[in-house]
Amino acid sequence: MISADSPLDHVTPYDRFAWRDTQIERWLASGAHAPELNAYFGRAEYRTLSALARRAQRAVADPALRVFIVPGIMGSQLGLLRPPPLPHDIVWIDPIDIERGRLAALRLPGAARVVPLGVVLFSYLRLKLYLRAHGLRAEFHDYDWRLPVTQLGHGLAARLRSAAPAPVAIVAHSMGGLVTRAALTHLESRQVQRVLLLGTPNSGSFAAVQALRGTYAVVRKVARLDASASAETLTSEVFSSFPSLYDLLPGGTGGADLFDPAWWPKSGPRPRVELLQAARAARGQFAPADERFTVIAGVGQETVTAIARRGDEFVYTLTRHGDGTVPTSSATLAGARSAFARVAHSDLTRDPQVAAAVVDILRKGRTRRLPDSWSSASRARVHISDRQLRRTHVDKVDWAALEPRERHLFLQNLNEPPHLKLRVPRAARRQRR
Repeated sequence: MISADSPLDHVTPYDRFAWRDTQIERWLASGAHAPELNAYFGRAEYRTLSALARRAQRAVADPALRVFIVPGIMGSQLGLLRPPPLPHDIVWIDPIDIERGRLAALRLPGAARVVPLGVVLFSYLRLKLYLRAHGLRAEFHDYDWRLPVTQLGHGLAARLRSAAPAPVAIVAHSMGGLVTRAALTHLESRQVQRVLLLGTPNSGSFAAVQALRGTYAVVRKVARLDASASAETLTSEVFSSFPSLYDLLPGGTGGADLFDPAWWPKSGPRPRVELLQAARAARGQFAPADERFTVIAGVGQETVTAIARRGDEFVYTLTRHGDGTVPTSSATLAGARSAFARVAHSDLTRDPQVAAAVVDILRKGRTRRLPDSWSSASRARVHISDRQLRRTHVDKVDWAALEPRERHLFLQNLNEPPHLKLRVPRAARRQRR
């Protein structure tokens, strides 16, 4: 059944990537559709992926273990089904559809029958091909990342049960780690042998706060594509309806109760009270770590690590104690082994050294490629407010006027936070003297 929100006369080049990842891998290995894949991935990435795809095709897969790669929030394509021979209709993330205002189709609850249509390949295909090139049977688990994490955990648990009796391992990025931990509460057996979390916000992320305030870089950049809606409008009407964002809110941080609607500023986009209450009730419904767990945390990047209320706005403190999205203290997890990489959040699934460490951990349970401890004496910091962030990424983008390379760079840098100059506070400088 086709939705009225999916016009038959509107098929964009990005809808081509509703093809499953396995089909794209075959094209990469054979050289088919090279112009389109070059335009989508960029020339350098296309060369890397093609080489990995050919290696993966030749590799002998280990039949004894299945590896599921679970992406993070916004890491799965979302869209609507179309009857063949038309490709399915990708809405997230299709810049042409967003320009036409079709992001509203993702609002919850909504009339559009939105479904996951594979992972965002630029973010995750390199890791999958690397694992397959090293003889691991890696496959993706895409999902509708708008939904509550506990509900998504049920879906992943059902997928894992369907793989029985084969032993499985999970490599989960960002919110995918919370989905994994939610799934493990529904699995009684030890079928899952290894759990590897890459940059998972186990104690939350302030990026979720900014997303609900309309000040998060991704939200603001996406709004630049929409011809008529502002970041604040998209936040209030679309993004604030996603329960998953509320599941990512930090709890118990510096006296702030982010699950209390009274603590939020009254001006600008505000969270929905019923979703705050549901997220508070769901806290603690994730499996604790055990000997199967390893965490890889990104460090050394400018990251929001604290929040304060000043007047009628939030003020965020950025330090270098995180991966740019998740504070290091939130990525670590009691009971899990830890490894640390000086890598940004969105690059944890694309970094060669991290990928090599993932292979080690999946095969042996440990790695020597990354340090197992990390400390930083850096006291450098900067404060930035909602008002200041709303001055960023305001100019609209004419997608049709961009060169292919400009389009590629825009999408590639969608998750990149603003770069600010951090300074050591004067009091800290005097103490060092």
